[in-house]
Amino acid sequence: MLFAQDVAFKPLRYEEDYHKFKSDSSGNPYRKIKYIPVDTNRSYLSLGGEVRYQYFKYKDPGWGTEPEDRDGFVLNRLLVHADVHIGKQLRIFSQIQSSLIAGNVGPNSPIDENPLNMHQLFVDFSLYTKTGKELLFKLGRQELSYGSQRLISVREGPNSRQAFDALRMIFAKKNVRADAFYSTYVKARSNVFGERFWDRSSQLWGTYIAWNCTSQVPNLDVYYLGVKNNAIFVDAQGKEQRHSVGTRLWKKVGKVNYDLEAVYQFGSLSKSGIKAWTISLDAFSQFKILPCALVIGLKTELISGDKAHDDLRINTFNPLYPRGAYFGLASLIGPYNLSDLHPYIQMELSRKVIWSVDYDMFWRMSGNDGIYAVNGSLVHDGRNINVKEIGDQLGTDVSVQLNPFLFCSIEFTRFNAGKFLHRAGMGKDIYMTGITAAIKF
Repeated sequence: MLFAQDVAFKPLRYEEDYHKFKSDSSGNPYRKIKYIPVDTNRSYLSLGGEVRYQYFKYKDPGWGTEPEDRDGFVLNRLLVHADVHIGKQLRIFSQIQSSLIAGNVGPNSPIDENPLNMHQLFVDFSLYTKTGKELLFKLGRQELSYGSQRLISVREGPNSRQAFDALRMIFAKKNVRADAFYSTYVKARSNVFGERFWDRSSQLWGTYIAWNCTSQVPNLDVYYLGVKNNAIFVDAQGKEQRHSVGTRLWKKVGKVNYDLEAVYQFGSLSKSGIKAWTISLDAFSQFKILPCALVIGLKTELISGDKAHDDLRINTFNPLYPRGAYFGLASLIGPYNLSDLHPYIQMELSRKVIWSVDYDMFWRMSGNDGIYAVNGSLVHDGRNINVKEIGDQLGTDVSVQLNPFLFCSIEFTRFNAGKFLHRAGMGKDIYMTGITAAIKF
């Protein structure tokens, strides 16, 4: 028999540890693939993967500016990994990814359709390990995820997750973890194994330090991130070198949880200087209303936009490599030049079923900047439009965790076009239906 506590899937699959199955004698087939002995000296192989299908149907995509899709489209993602532990110090992790799309009326991006790629392939070397202390080096292609994932994430929502070719040094001691790294972004391509290794056209480096406090003191993250790539904003485009300095405070106090983050950016883009910033807050409270568990929360973000045209200064915040589904699966707006107010409710109807409702109101932070998609592409430059109200989005979803392996959900979203979109000639409301089914092993 397989118990739920045997299954501990994590957002980063390489963080899972199945060494506990070493002494298992139950003959369970799942445990057998999670721990395959290689020799008697703690060496073993662990296999795993994920299959995900999604169906999406949009009405009036692009607020009426894109081709209507009558039947919707289907996305499929396959991830398979092999994790080899050689003794106590060496480990090799590899993962392939396949992302396919069917039925889409528009052009397919490499993120939607990437038939087969080497998504992760890296080596871990544990230089120093003692109780409560570890020094680890990690070299190769790998997923990165830090803090709240507002700036660096695995991009779980879209059809292809993202990865980096990176060299990392990680030091952990009790409740402190420090991570220093240099990496290059792996750009998705539509051909088989087409991604380049160490493609320096998009570089990311930095240091991330996290303190997990056990007292009433808030947990604290501090970080520096640098990027070098090509960027396009309303007022400038070209070679960008941007530096981000940020901090995050997060804690649970009684029934209230809060997550507060602030980032300041500086640098250069072509001939222009960069001065940008963001502040975000997520606060929620948990209640027990028999037979349901209830979460009521509020998110809000202030994300700077460009203040003036042709002033050789860029004030548009760059979220770097954020979550793909930043404001829900509909993914209509990205976190650039934006302020929003986002109340939400989650109700645990049973141990397996959660119902969520959220309402998000969007405004442009600056009237002299446009609105952007999640991937940073410009949706509209906003020139000669003074109003800031973009619109509001109402969404609801029901998610069902059938067992530790099987997950499914259905989501409905309506984006009500506001004054800005109407004046931009994009005034139709968007309706989206999304269905997800996934199995992990």
